[in-house]
Amino acid sequence: MIERLFIQKGLKKIKLEEYFRSELKRAGFVGVDVVKTPVATRIIINVTRPGLAIGKKGKTIRTLTKELEEVYGFENPQIEVQEVKHPELDAKACVDRIVALIERGYSWRSVVYRVMEDAIASGAQGIEILLKGVLAGKGNRKKKERVAKGYMKKAGEQAYLVDYAKGVAVPKQGAIGVKVRIIKPDVVFPDKRNIKELLGKKAKPEEKGTGEEAGGSKEKKTEEKVEERVQASEESAEEKKETKEEKVKAKEKGKEDKKESKKQEEKHKERKQRESPTKTEKEESEQKQEKACKKKGEEK
Repeated sequence: MIERLFIQKGLKKIKLEEYFRSELKRAGFVGVDVVKTPVATRIIINVTRPGLAIGKKGKTIRTLTKELEEVYGFENPQIEVQEVKHPELDAKACVDRIVALIERGYSWRSVVYRVMEDAIASGAQGIEILLKGVLAGKGNRKKKERVAKGYMKKAGEQAYLVDYAKGVAVPKQGAIGVKVRIIKPDVVFPDKRNIKELLGKKAKPEEKGTGEEAGGSKEKKTEEKVEERVQASEESAEEKKETKEEKVKAKEKGKEDKKESKKQEEKHKERKQRESPTKTEKEESEQKQEKACKKKGEEK
């Protein structure tokens, strides 16, 4: 009997979702939550465009409450409209957007990539879009296309943390099935851990008796050894740096010494040239002496 009651509740919710999807298609219906209270039953509708869901002066909400009370048998229903703040991160909203644009005649490739880029830009960890049907045009074979970006979980208990939705677009060439999986930015998987955080945390031994004190002393010794190794590595790195700096300084000194020696050689050459007469001057003096000797010989 209890199983039947749960099945009836599930069927009632499915019918309610179908009704709201048909009535609030333009408002961008995403989902519905039913909360029963002793006074009334709260029906929370999640919508991307709340203005169209409320209607002019609350007209649509009044008609919806009447039908819920008469057709579906809800006692004193109270409808609340909630706006979906980030429709790019909601799988159902993304499916509805893709279906609407494909049915209008837009290219499925441009629509899918636009939706994917919007989701990643708004902070999604990962997104996967699957399309199956007549994608190439009328008369062509059916095919399957997969577009994905980021991180995605497919198996295990953690796959339930992925937001999943599906829908069907019916353009002129034929039906196209759409499936969307999105991992929202606030989702934390238990198997994914940040290594930096784990390394940053230091284990502190607790004092609980003599046996645990020995274990704590062992841990302290290991920590001291690790610290000594780290210090030794740092000292070796510093020594290497110092040796490199000394080599660089020695090279610079050698270059400066070479420059100074060259300058001294040049100065020495200049001095020699000034002190010793050049070859041309010597030859001219010798020629003058020879001419003077010839003249003296001729006069004699």
